[in-house]
Amino acid sequence: MNNRNFSCITIAVTLLVSLALTGHAQVIAIKAGKLIDPATGTTAVNQTILVEDKKIKAVGAGLQIPAGATVIDLSRSTVLPGLFDCHTHMAFLINRKGRERGSLLFYDLTHTSAERAIHAVVNSRDMLESGFTTIRDIGNDGNYIATDLRRSIDAGLIPGPTIINAGRIIAPFGGQNQLQPERRGLGEPEYFYADTRDEMLKAIRENAHFGAKVIKIVVDDQPYIYSAEDIKYIIAESAKAGLKVAAHCVTEQGAHNAAEAGVASIEHGFEMSNETLALAKKNNVVLVGTDFTEKAWSAYELSYAGAAKQLHARSVDRLQRAYKIGVTLAFGDDLIFYAPDETRGTWSMSQIETMIEAGIPNKVILQSMTTNAARLLGVEKMRGAIQPGQFADIIATPENPLDNISTLKKVNFVMKNGKVFKQINQP
Repeated sequence: MNNRNFSCITIAVTLLVSLALTGHAQVIAIKAGKLIDPATGTTAVNQTILVEDKKIKAVGAGLQIPAGATVIDLSRSTVLPGLFDCHTHMAFLINRKGRERGSLLFYDLTHTSAERAIHAVVNSRDMLESGFTTIRDIGNDGNYIATDLRRSIDAGLIPGPTIINAGRIIAPFGGQNQLQPERRGLGEPEYFYADTRDEMLKAIRENAHFGAKVIKIVVDDQPYIYSAEDIKYIIAESAKAGLKVAAHCVTEQGAHNAAEAGVASIEHGFEMSNETLALAKKNNVVLVGTDFTEKAWSAYELSYAGAAKQLHARSVDRLQRAYKIGVTLAFGDDLIFYAPDETRGTWSMSQIETMIEAGIPNKVILQSMTTNAARLLGVEKMRGAIQPGQFADIIATPENPLDNISTLKKVNFVMKNGKVFKQINQP
């Protein structure tokens, strides 16, 4: 071997060693004063969490902190997994009063896709800031805006939660609107009208092709609704693409059909009877109740006096009955209206007040935002717990939410995939 070849080999080896050393993942050690396991509703004290290469490497008391590790002191806080919101609309933000609020179609006509994408970026940042590290964007996102949003976040271009997104909402003709005969296409691209088996199959495949990670259907916003057999067909075909089905249901019959069919989740379910709630429990259907506070209902500017109070009371009652029957609950906000004193994140978090008012135990509320939600979204092996091997989605609060669930409104630390996005030192 000549000297020139030897020199080239030496340089190559040196570069490889250098790259290996510089590429070694930085270890972060989080000192947790209190650490919650939402699945069991228990709290451990004085724990250390080691994070390396986006994931949790080890958790325990008295762990040896590696030399050179970055230490984050949360010894005065309660540490828990990042939160989930299972019913969001990042590309939907109605920020002015008037009849626009009464029509999804009018919103589509007056807002460009570019404007909606900007709203989605801002809303996603705000959700992460408030402690939501995973969300399910459930449609009404124009022409697959949420797919591009998810990909941009995953690529690190913008801050935001992990997103499980729907695409075009599949619905009987008309979807959630009353169309004009002269303009039958006004519901596009928000909706994919599917009334036959062939139309349903095409809608599912198109959604899968364009990046949907969940199929959203509207069961019952028209006098004609999807039957249980219709929904079973959609579930079976969606499963072939590895996708679950979320069913928008606002009537008793619609919810009963969805529960009988065995959808992954019923969204809203405002009019569910005890019989339908029991059927949902039997068929392992999760309820994503989107139970607004009275303030949130008031944002809709409903046309009759006392509407907000009446609708809020309906949600409280259904929540109480669902919990008593044993239906699995997952948190979702469904907020699309601007509130001048809130970000999308704080506005969404405030909806836990309805669950508090309904007397849902703190442990169950927390599980609805972590353990139950992770299972519903199919990411329970990757997110929703602080365990070795899980992605490091970690938040902290001033108090223990098992004692005071309202402390979730004061998240002081947010880490997603091992990267710190928010840190407020405790006094």
